[in-house]
Amino acid sequence: MRFDLAESRFVETDLRADAPAVIAADATLSWRELAAAATVWRDAALAEGFGRDVPVIVRGHKEAAFFVAMAGALLLGAPFVPVDSVYPDERMRRIARTLDASVYFDARRGRFERLNGVAHAVRIQGRVETRAPALRETNVAYVQFTSGTTGDPKGVQIGRESVASLAQWMEEDFALGPAPVFLNQAPFSFDLSMYEVFGTLALGGTIVMMSRAACLPGAAFVEALARARVSTWVSTPSFAQQQLLDPRFAQAALPSLDTFLFCGETLPVSLARRLRERFPKARIINTYGPTEATVAATWIVVDDAVLDAHPERLPIGFARRGGSVFVEQGELCIAGPYVMRGYLNRADLNVTRMFSRDGARAFRTGDLGHVAAGGLLFCHGRMDDQVKLNGYRIELAEIDAALAAMPGGAHAAAVPLRRPDGSVARIVAFVETGANDAQGARLALPTDWRARLGERLPPYMIPSELIACRMLPLTINAKIDRARLADDYRHAMFESVTDGHGR
Repeated sequence: MRFDLAESRFVETDLRADAPAVIAADATLSWRELAAAATVWRDAALAEGFGRDVPVIVRGHKEAAFFVAMAGALLLGAPFVPVDSVYPDERMRRIARTLDASVYFDARRGRFERLNGVAHAVRIQGRVETRAPALRETNVAYVQFTSGTTGDPKGVQIGRESVASLAQWMEEDFALGPAPVFLNQAPFSFDLSMYEVFGTLALGGTIVMMSRAACLPGAAFVEALARARVSTWVSTPSFAQQQLLDPRFAQAALPSLDTFLFCGETLPVSLARRLRERFPKARIINTYGPTEATVAATWIVVDDAVLDAHPERLPIGFARRGGSVFVEQGELCIAGPYVMRGYLNRADLNVTRMFSRDGARAFRTGDLGHVAAGGLLFCHGRMDDQVKLNGYRIELAEIDAALAAMPGGAHAAAVPLRRPDGSVARIVAFVETGANDAQGARLALPTDWRARLGERLPPYMIPSELIACRMLPLTINAKIDRARLADDYRHAMFESVTDGHGR
């Protein structure tokens, strides 16, 4: 049994109907049970006033009902908007205001809930209801909200043709075998998880949903994967690196695991080599792409030959089928049916980031890159202030905006601290106080800044340190000089360590 993404219905209903489709901590659903539950959810959504092209927010964390809601929304023809409960309430309210929505589905409680004062009232069958208006774009499968440069998250609209293209790519090129069993540990608000969502649905597989707490390195995590017979590991490289701390994370304990599928950040050569040692029978697939390209746009199988050929930095591979990846003025660009339909209500961004190439939608990624012989692609980092930390895409300006919203309206800059390979290790923030002495600077900082930022930002976006400075340095273009701040921080830390050794 599987879900036909083109026809938006469950098909082959007599094939493996009792095989598991969803394995979660709170429930396990067979394909037959998933189809029934998704139909019930669709009818409940209709009763709430939702319909085709009307976006529905789904909020929760790794509940079976979360997956049911996404499948039910696809049945209904309503774009689902996944919001993980890692996000604070204020962030969800901002997403709801962008959608003009006042009703969302709470996967933890298994029911629709209301947010007051967000959407306009509409009349449905003689009664007044409030829900989001239909999107201008039709046949959108989901809307993923990413970190926004204005301080508000921006909605990426992914069409149904794009998710069908994703599923076809996975089926024809990834060699995952019949009914693959996917590890799902990334939040559904992180587009990496769409590999597992649409891979499970289209290929008739199984999604094994693991909460953040369940993913800590150790015997319990490895045993859970073994029990579920996970065959396809999906994560950022950082998550896999963390698991290597446990020596049990190896082929002997996980004999069914035959594929590592990576996306979201740079795959280090050292990590790939260690995985080849621990899991000699498993294929490592490295993929690259922004949310706007329906998870990823390039891929490469990282085997020993690739590792030997690229001992310092791995390529991001070749363009996926059905589209193209090319370089214009040093910037990686993507074209094809899997490019987004545009940012929701952001015509200004659409004009600058989207264009047409040979009749296909195209997108400027903001990533630097080049094309080597044979079309092999490399990525060299960002052109702007967007970074990735542990796979999460973060606009530094959104952190700046949250800092500015604290009492006193702090003028602040979030600064990424990078490892030698260019990846981001953590984020610190500098706050301009205007004080002429260090004591005055310290007094200007609120003592409860972590809690205050937690009201607006998810945990992974909260800086590890808040550092006072009299004035933020500027570049020649009158922009905050984050590179200089990072250098100042490293220099100060070096002096502190040297002094501590009795310089």
